Amino acid sequence: MEWNPPLKPAETAENHLIDAIIEGHFPIGSTLPAERELASRMGVTRPTLREALQRLGRDGWVEIHHGKPTRVRDYWHEGNLGVLGAIARRSQNLPADFVPNLLFVRQLMAPAYARLAVQRQPEQLVAQLAPQAQLEDTPEAFAVFDWELHHLLTVLSGNPIFTLILNGFRELYHPMACLYFESQTARARSRDFYTRLLEAAEAGDPEMAEATTRSVMQDSLTLWRQAVPVENISLASNCTP
Repeated sequence: MEWNPPLKPAETAENHLIDAIIEGHFPIGSTLPAERELASRMGVTRPTLREALQRLGRDGWVEIHHGKPTRVRDYWHEGNLGVLGAIARRSQNLPADFVPNLLFVRQLMAPAYARLAVQRQPEQLVAQLAPQAQLEDTPEAFAVFDWELHHLLTVLSGNPIFTLILNGFRELYHPMACLYFESQTARARSRDFYTRLLEAAEAGDPEMAEATTRSVMQDSLTLWRQAVPVENISLASNCTP
């Protein structure tokens, strides 16, 4: 049974403040209203607001100094993985270059974790990739398979930082992948990647795994830009998780 407990008041307030920051109501460099005023406007108690602000300060959204106004930080430069996760969960408010930048980062990381995975535990990767020949030719099937593959690759790499970074945009990955895999060309390219990566794992060839992964990651960035124009950044899709 999956439990979905209701958010605590401080978590709700935190989410509302993040929305306000991302949507530009509290721009980078601006100061938030005084604590009493802000708590009143949000309909929360001052202790609840303080807890929410402490959460925001922890992740790099705001800068808090006792006796001074709370300043909205340049979260793109001062934030951490918590900021990445929060932005990724708000797929309707993504900057135009967010997904391409994310794909570029994956392009840099994926060859490294694929190489390590084949080097360390090729047999587990073979078991994951073997069923790909029967993979249903739909965006949904490819979106699920692709996430599970990359997540496993990070785990098998032995470096948990890869996994933490990937998990940071887990909620964005599915709608993003659904849009990407609406392209028959993208599905065919990835199916070829899965086949070649399987061959590399079966041969125990880390160099082949690295080169194959780098090639498909480069192609995926090009295919994304072709499939989703920069002005169309909504990740709405009929593909269900």
